[in-house]
Amino acid sequence: MAAKTISEINERIRDGSALILTAEEMTEYVREHGTGKAAQEVDVVTTGTFGAMCSSGAFLNFGHSDPPIRMQRVYLNDVEAYPGIAAVDAYIGATQPSRSDESYGGGHVIEDLIAGKSIDVHAESSGTDCYPRKMLDTTITIDDLNQTVMVNPRNAYQRYAAATNSTRRVLYTYMGTLLPRFGNVAYSGSGVLSPISNDPEFRTIGTGTRIFLGGAKGYVIGSGTQHDPDNRFGTLMTCGNLKDMDTRYVRGAVLHRYGISMYVGVGVPIPILGEDIAAAAGISDAEIRTSVYDYGIPRRSRPVLRDVTYEELKSGIIDLDGREVRTSPLSSFNIARMVAGELKRWIIDGEFFVSSPAEQIRSRGTTKPMREIHEQPLVRDVMSERVHTIRTDVDIKHIAELLIEGNFNHLPVVSEGGALIGIVTSWDISKAVAHGETGDVRSSMTTNVITSTPDEPVEIAARKMERHKISALPVIDDDRRVIGMVTSGDLSKLLMRR
Repeated sequence: MAAKTISEINERIRDGSALILTAEEMTEYVREHGTGKAAQEVDVVTTGTFGAMCSSGAFLNFGHSDPPIRMQRVYLNDVEAYPGIAAVDAYIGATQPSRSDESYGGGHVIEDLIAGKSIDVHAESSGTDCYPRKMLDTTITIDDLNQTVMVNPRNAYQRYAAATNSTRRVLYTYMGTLLPRFGNVAYSGSGVLSPISNDPEFRTIGTGTRIFLGGAKGYVIGSGTQHDPDNRFGTLMTCGNLKDMDTRYVRGAVLHRYGISMYVGVGVPIPILGEDIAAAAGISDAEIRTSVYDYGIPRRSRPVLRDVTYEELKSGIIDLDGREVRTSPLSSFNIARMVAGELKRWIIDGEFFVSSPAEQIRSRGTTKPMREIHEQPLVRDVMSERVHTIRTDVDIKHIAELLIEGNFNHLPVVSEGGALIGIVTSWDISKAVAHGETGDVRSSMTTNVITSTPDEPVEIAARKMERHKISALPVIDDDRRVIGMVTSGDLSKLLMRR
């Protein structure tokens, strides 16, 4: 059979004779009719995905104020954007947090702009002869902006690693909340609808490919950052006009105790130019595989627990070494299906035509880790292994004596089995003594203990202390037994040595 061309397919779209299927429908079509007939009859397969795409953002042009300002710092609803590209242009990243509200960030600003809401703008400058203004405060909507271009460095991962957690504590990650002791497996991606899974060799997807982006017509502008096709982690760099987008397909998000993100809907049309492309677009969830990793183990030594298919993940339960573990999706398959369906309607209605890439995206290659010239110190390198612990039945007077004699300020409280259940500080005991309390430690201890592990980088430990305004962290093992203590003083000594 002779191969079809993009021009021929677009002509069929114009005259209404094109057969357009979603990727789900294509899987059934190939199963029933085979790849040869699919290549002959089907013209375009539409794909879709909707998930947390942290590597996203938008370029905004505000126009000149009077008198003009060269913005050196700019905040939109108290979220900092990057203005170091011109006087009145800025890039707002999806994951940038608000200075005043940890549940709001760049992704929410972008969603609010698309929704037509008013955005508070605050800008600062040192002032120059041609840009004398030093401060600006105003309110804008998306209609007040000259250009609003969404430019996303990394979207539509070919697949995502699935994540689980072997430790006894909850982990809060970019894959969502991971429950202890293999309590769940979190996964992302739309499987059979995933754009790159339907064209893994990038035969039709490249620079200039017209796509669905956030409810608008957008483009692929190259391979995404972290593009790693050798390991089936291909990505796309995308762009589109924010003013044409729809909040059904662009949503600011908060991943609990991890941070801000933004959900983006991306759909790529796959023109069926030949049987090889038809075969790739006929893939099923049972053929798309990813790996389950234990996020309770540091990244450099994190093991693959098993390979798994998207069919298994979507079933709600997978087997991990004989244990049934529930799966939890981070992305929305339903909205991915809406993306593929809406793109299909656009093509059927003659509102959207497929395009040939101006340049192919490489289908081979991998990413490199960051080059580091200094080895990152871990908590085990600075923690004190001599830790005094107490049980809950110890009275306040005795604790005060221990703190004085031991010349330390923190006492972890452990259960009969040795697991950490609380912590008491010299400040806690001072308050108790001042108030005349004489009972055991339970009335004075903190039970929501912020902890560290020996393999945690000291930078993370320091950030925990700063965020929670504390001066020490008990260091625990997988059984929550206290094996050390790291203090702000330990970290200060490390910095002095470096």
